[in-house]
Amino acid sequence: MVARRDQVRSLTVRGAQVRVSVRPARGRLAGEPPLLLCNGIGASLEVLQPLVDALDPDRGVIRFDVPGVGGSPLPRAPYLLATLAPWVAAMAARLGHRRFDVLGLSWGGGLAQQLAVQCRRRVRRVVLVATGTGSLMVPAHPRVLAKMVTPRRHRDPAYARQIVADIYGGTVRTNPAGAAALLHAATRAGPRRGYYYQLAAGVGWTSLPLLPLLRQPTLLLAGDDDPIIPLVNARVMARLIPRSRLHVYPGGHLGVLTEATELAPAIDDFLSGPAPALRRHRAE
Repeated sequence: MVARRDQVRSLTVRGAQVRVSVRPARGRLAGEPPLLLCNGIGASLEVLQPLVDALDPDRGVIRFDVPGVGGSPLPRAPYLLATLAPWVAAMAARLGHRRFDVLGLSWGGGLAQQLAVQCRRRVRRVVLVATGTGSLMVPAHPRVLAKMVTPRRHRDPAYARQIVADIYGGTVRTNPAGAAALLHAATRAGPRRGYYYQLAAGVGWTSLPLLPLLRQPTLLLAGDDDPIIPLVNARVMARLIPRSRLHVYPGGHLGVLTEATELAPAIDDFLSGPAPALRRHRAE
């Protein structure tokens, strides 16, 4: 369930309806930009609750259901990450935030990268969790990818318990029931077409040539047992992003949720602490 302090509502942004949850900043962080969370594929905003609960309680947090997922209706037509990014920035502006930090998990990491490059004046800092560079990256094993092409794991708890260990890794290997519950407890699946819209949005997309242009301070969180996004991808990204910091944790694809209490402090420290120094690449 979404925490009581969060304000969940629907609003219309550029003709598309979106379901959002906003936790207002307070105390010493009242004047800081909020943290905008971009979720993984097929997951509604409730799935992010463990991370939100583990972050600094004074930090403002915005999360949303991507069009066609969870409580957000299907858009009129399919979209691309390049068209979704300015729409998300417009959503944040509608909520009163012209500037924000962004955290992207898995598929949401692609959206976060696109936001950071395409809407660079709006994004202060970037956190990329268990994510890669799209079509140009070291891919998962075909057996893992085959289980990711349908939304069945979000709709069938029994099926989720069967496959989550193989696709998510980390502590999910010893506790598949816990991961299955995370995907299904108090969540909203949305129409199947919304899942396929998300898949299609990333077809042919890659951030690889864009990463040297990403000048915001960036934290990369990557698990050493992530079957979906092999660790080597985060190492490549860390070398290409000029102001990046890589944090490798012992765990899998969902570590930021299943071990949120251990990883949230690293996110809070990065967002509130000094920025990584700008590294000069030879090409410059």
